[in-house]
Amino acid sequence: MRLRLAAGLLLATSTIAAAQDRSAPAGKPSRAAEKTAAEAQKDAVEAGTAVAPVEEREERSKGAVTVAGRRLPYTATAGTLTLRDTEGKPTASMFYTAYTLDGTQPGTKRPITFFYNGGPGSPTFWLHMGSFAPVRLKTGNPEFIRPAPYDFGPNPYTLLDKTDMVFLDAIGAGYSRPLGDMKPAAFYGVDEDADAFAKAILRYATKFGRWNSPKFLFGESYGTLRSGALAYQLQDRGMALNGVVLLSSIMNYGYRQPGLDQVYLNYLPSYAATAWYHNRLVNRPADVATVVQQAREFATGPYMSALAKGQNISDAERDQVAEGISRLIGLSPDFIKRANLRIDLPRFQKELLRGTRQTVGRFDSRYTGTDSDAAGERPETDVSSDAISGAFIATFNDYTTHTLGYKTDMPYRLSARDAAGWTWNWKHDAPNRMGQQNNPNTAIDLAAAMRANPYLQVLSMNGWYDMATPFFGTENDLGHMMLEPGQRANLRFVYYPAGHMTYLNPEALVAMKRDLSDWYDRAVAVARSGTPPVAPSIAAAGPTPN
Repeated sequence: MRLRLAAGLLLATSTIAAAQDRSAPAGKPSRAAEKTAAEAQKDAVEAGTAVAPVEEREERSKGAVTVAGRRLPYTATAGTLTLRDTEGKPTASMFYTAYTLDGTQPGTKRPITFFYNGGPGSPTFWLHMGSFAPVRLKTGNPEFIRPAPYDFGPNPYTLLDKTDMVFLDAIGAGYSRPLGDMKPAAFYGVDEDADAFAKAILRYATKFGRWNSPKFLFGESYGTLRSGALAYQLQDRGMALNGVVLLSSIMNYGYRQPGLDQVYLNYLPSYAATAWYHNRLVNRPADVATVVQQAREFATGPYMSALAKGQNISDAERDQVAEGISRLIGLSPDFIKRANLRIDLPRFQKELLRGTRQTVGRFDSRYTGTDSDAAGERPETDVSSDAISGAFIATFNDYTTHTLGYKTDMPYRLSARDAAGWTWNWKHDAPNRMGQQNNPNTAIDLAAAMRANPYLQVLSMNGWYDMATPFFGTENDLGHMMLEPGQRANLRFVYYPAGHMTYLNPEALVAMKRDLSDWYDRAVAVARSGTPPVAPSIAAAGPTPN
């Protein structure tokens, strides 16, 4: 995502367990398969290469955090899960960090949530260090986090009071690696990646007895695209989920193809929110939600109509639409017309504060930076990424090594893209025989899972100032899942005064914890009641401000 840069009540028979994971063996792996992987690992070690372990590792430590006056002792486990093919051959080692409330036993009905970042190819130290784990790097204003020492410690906004948590690193990222003679291409793709995460989650549930726990997914950025595919894959393998959290979503990459206009519609409300924040509007509303709603209505009305006409638009309509856009996003009508009414993101970042010689961030447009060339076409860097990366990387490395006690000679990859031979297979096999997509849209997969499971709750969490995955694009993606009214009752939208990593803003973090606590309670209660939610009215079913 950044830095070029997230045996309890298990069905008893091995035959049924194999059906639950269609790509897992029914019995123990063959000795030949183990030997082949072990020999490959041995060859690598003899060559001086640090490799991931075939045997699963666990490094456990104890901690405690206080939430709303309640002390929560927990066990932190940094370890690996070994993924296997249908013959039992080890194929990959996935690194994870789990936080389990002390006293939790196999077979528990306590919820568990699996977290991951996006990329594709990003490890999950961003969510791990910044959001809802029992520990957190403290962040504040949209400015550069000062160098070490960093303010890192217990997190009073952790979700440990509601759920156990497992943070998973994608294969090729962090400490996760292919094993033996497996090629990275076996994991570097939309479906390949989702399959690896499905195997890891199934393995964790089996190893630690969590099949009877209410289960949740929590993905950020590309991790939301993964969640759509993963929710369907897990359900298809016998693991029905209770809920999916989509943070800063991008579930449909089709809109980002050159020549398509939907991306400009998707960005308009985010541009408007950013212009509002930086006080670039002539008639600035009292709150950001007001200008966002104005931009939504303009985007689906005059703007959509104008873009659809292409070069055949009249001069009068072009002038009128340019004036309307200018009032919303703070750029001059002349600049907008010269851009053919289509404002690319880098141009907006550079142009909005042109007179001040500043640019705005991409991941979080509240951040401002200064380029060496104030006359340039696009920002020279993303200040919102530069401002936080060093603190997150340093904190994670220190915490994992010295507190969690996980030590290895392997480098912690900040992105799988740093490995030789990186390439990503964007093809996706959509469910229900809908065919192969060249540009994935896994909102289709999520919709299929929601139709099959009437109890599956989905929470879409969005930042007003996120210009990496604009919230209006998320509304469009999830608004085209073609859910029936009863299924739409399971989908909720919330918004925060923050960027892509909404939890960086302490004000937003407090609101997120409140919203998530209520949502977890509802998701668990709905499943236990045996009664699916009541369908809302059509007017109430769409996105509403937080």
